[in-house]
Amino acid sequence: MAEMHTPYSSLKRLLSFLNSFMAMSGVILISLGIYVKFRGAVLTRVLGLSSAYLFNVAYLCLVMGCITVLLGFAGWYGATKESRGTLLFCFLCMVVIITVEITVATVVLAFPPIVQEVALEHNFVTLKKNYRGYNEPDDYSTDWNLVMEKLKCCGVKNYTDFSGSSFEMTTGYTYPRSCCKAIGTMACNGRNVSTDIIHQKGCFPKLLKITKTQSFNLSGGSLGAAVIQLPGILATLLLFVKLG
Repeated sequence: MAEMHTPYSSLKRLLSFLNSFMAMSGVILISLGIYVKFRGAVLTRVLGLSSAYLFNVAYLCLVMGCITVLLGFAGWYGATKESRGTLLFCFLCMVVIITVEITVATVVLAFPPIVQEVALEHNFVTLKKNYRGYNEPDDYSTDWNLVMEKLKCCGVKNYTDFSGSSFEMTTGYTYPRSCCKAIGTMACNGRNVSTDIIHQKGCFPKLLKITKTQSFNLSGGSLGAAVIQLPGILATLLLFVKLG
């Protein structure tokens, strides 16, 4: 016998439809986490603890995204099989996830001003102390060389950051090769500071811009996922009540 077209059966079909959007929001969170972790956060790693929140939130988005995708399928199963236990489980889990998403979206936006205020002097001092040079095997120097090459900049504030640094005292050079516009040329000799040879501006403004962009991406993505999930959560609760 064909199922009667009642508001109850319509609600089941609606919830099954909304669960597909629930799973889609999980995919959005996973994509956002991967993007932040393997794009801008790789460069801002040189800021140390000041930008560590980007990695942490990216991992959190990956975990929440995977859980949300699974809950989307679980919600579809609960609606199809009229399982109150499954629906209640999905509802409670999604309430927790949407609360975390809203919290993440709010907290993440508060970090860039803190990074701007705290990280500049800290990274300036750390660079002068810990940077060893171009092609050095330590992670710190490797990360900074990547940043200076990719962002076309030199030092934290500017190219003079290496004056009096451990790098200059060890090598005798005024700046590393990664500051040069053309690394393989003879003019890139560690002493010629002409604007035609090296990038004279510091990296910190560009790193801060990346940090702000990634923060806005994380915040917007989390809020967007929460908006997508909200109708499904409400429909899940309503069907749970009707099944009672």
